[in-house]
Amino acid sequence: MIFLQTTIDPKIIINVNDSIKAATDSLMTQVKEDPGTFIHDMLQKAIDFGLKLLAAIVIYFIGAWLIRRIKKGLIRLFEKRNTETTLSSFIESLVSITLTVLLIVITISTLGINTTSLAALLAAGGMAIGMALSGAVSNFAGGLMILVFKPFKAGDFIEAQGYSGIVKEVSIVNTRIITPDNREIIIPNGALSNGNIDNYSAKPIRRLDIELQMAYDTDADKCIAAILSILKSDSRILDSNTEGAAEPMSVINSMNDSTVTFLARVWVKTTDFWPVKYDLNKMLFTELPKQGFVFEYPHMNITIDN
Repeated sequence: MIFLQTTIDPKIIINVNDSIKAATDSLMTQVKEDPGTFIHDMLQKAIDFGLKLLAAIVIYFIGAWLIRRIKKGLIRLFEKRNTETTLSSFIESLVSITLTVLLIVITISTLGINTTSLAALLAAGGMAIGMALSGAVSNFAGGLMILVFKPFKAGDFIEAQGYSGIVKEVSIVNTRIITPDNREIIIPNGALSNGNIDNYSAKPIRRLDIELQMAYDTDADKCIAAILSILKSDSRILDSNTEGAAEPMSVINSMNDSTVTFLARVWVKTTDFWPVKYDLNKMLFTELPKQGFVFEYPHMNITIDN
């Protein structure tokens, strides 16, 4: 273990004591020789400090009043524009803290105190905190981006960062989603804002495609007609009268090695997507065989020639 020993030069202590003694002697001499001037100077300094103190108090109270007015104005503005609650509260806090710090610095400088060192200290502290919390700052910036540009909102069904579910809450640093199997996933906003987001709830309607593998001896026209009949029997299926939608359709989508793929395509409301998908799967599976159509599966026929 290494011990560091520091010593103070006795000459420095002697010089400091001499300076204090000289200043004291000078003050006492001034009081003895010209007490009137001394008292006048002290009163003048007291009056000057009192005026500065009064000005600082007035500036502080006026500034505090202005800050309250600005906060109320921001609240009214956010309510008028229906701004996200998280974003509005964050901006209100940020503006309030910034203006309060600025007011304190102005008030201190009014008293004649040098604020250069204070400003440098605040800047250095802010830089140190920013470096220590770089990850949190990234999530914070990502939260701002999400709250401003709104790629999704609470209640939307999204897929992001390998997870899919309904958005429960969007905060300033993370987003909470509930998966279909009722798990709560917390995703940092930094990664979320920099990645791909698939928002299934962004549009009021969605297109639904169902592929059917049929045998090669299937009558194409009759099969297409049967599929269309089943599609149109569901009242939840939209048609061209709905903006953005189209009429139900069925086509041969591809011809594979051992099957022919028929495509059934419809437009539905976003809220009806999964119920319609499951119901159509069941109806097509049960109704088409009743009409003589056979579902095929990939297979290979082998012929042996003796």
